[in-house]
Parts: sequence; structure tokens; C-alpha cells
Amino acid sequence: MFGYSILGLAILIGGYLVWAYNGLVKNKNLVEEGWSGIDVQLRRRADLIPNLIETVKGYAAHEDKLFHDIAELRAKSIAGGTVGEQSAVGQAMSAALGRLFAVAEAYPELKADANFRDLQDKLSHIEDEIQLSRRYYNGAVRNLNTMIESFPTNIVAGQFSFQKAEFFEIGDAAAREVPKVDFKTR
Repeated sequence: MFGYSILGLAILIGGYLVWAYNGLVKNKNLVEEGWSGIDVQLRRRADLIPNLIETVKGYAAHEDKLFHDIAELRAKSIAGGTVGEQSAVGQAMSAALGRLFAVAEAYPELKADANFRDLQDKLSHIEDEIQLSRRYYNGAVRNLNTMIESFPTNIVAGQFSFQKAEFFEIGDAAAREVPKVDFKTR
């Protein structure tokens, strides 16, 4: 009888270990999927930027430094990097695009340009998609990190070297606020 109890306990512990390991793998894969979604949207934004710059250049050719800064940030975004690096580049890109749109405000004919308005609408849509992807990713990170830190799955996570994932955050509180840009002709 005692042997059956030990066998039953061993089966329960083995079953728990399998469940915990599989849960950790599932959550790790969800984090990777979430990051892939962010990466796709960042790539879409980076692909849209040259068209946006060329449109604005036609009206504000003297803004070379701004165009150069945006091109540099675009290259860094495409190059990839860690979640923290991409978050910093994304924050800088949003600020640079805000400056670009501020420049565009000074040119009523640019604001009225259909191509510019179309690009601005696409960029706005992509920014919304980045925000949604970031939420999904951060939720997946939260679930993985909770599982890694919670007892007793933290024992399984430690044995199989699961690492906590990094959140995709905006570091600067001022940058957390969505800039209001209105290019509609009045």
C-alpha cells in the first residue's frame, strides 16, 4: 500500500513538472510571437518613412538635419536590437516624426497634399498597430514573468534556465502622451 502511495505521488509530481515546463514553453513562445508582431509594425513604419520624407522634402528642403536624423533612426530601427534598444529607438522616432509634422504645419500646401495626407493616415494606423502589438507583447511578458517568479514553477524555470523577458516600454513620461497632430485643411 505504501508503495502505491509513493508511486501515486511520483506520478503527480512528474505530471506537475510536465505541466509547468509546457506552460513556461507556451508563454515563452507567446512572448516571441508578440515581439514578432511589434517587429512587423516597426518595419512597416520604417518602410513608410522614406515616402513621407520625400513628400515633405518637396516643400521644406531646408530641413536637412531633421531628415538626416529620421534616416538614422530608421536605419537603427531596421537593424533591430534588444527590446530596450528598439523601445528607445521607437521613442526617438516618434519624437522626430512629431518634429517633422510640426515642420509640415508651416506649409499649408503640404498639409493639403493628398499624398501627404495619405501617408499621415497610414502612419497613424501603423502607430495604432504598434500600440496594440505592444499591449499583446507586454501581456505575454507579464504572464511569462509571473510564471517564472511564482512558486513552485520558479523551480522548474530555474532548472531549465528560463529567463524573464523585458517589457516594451516608453521610458520618458512626456513621450507616453500621444501627440495630437491635425493635418486637415481648415
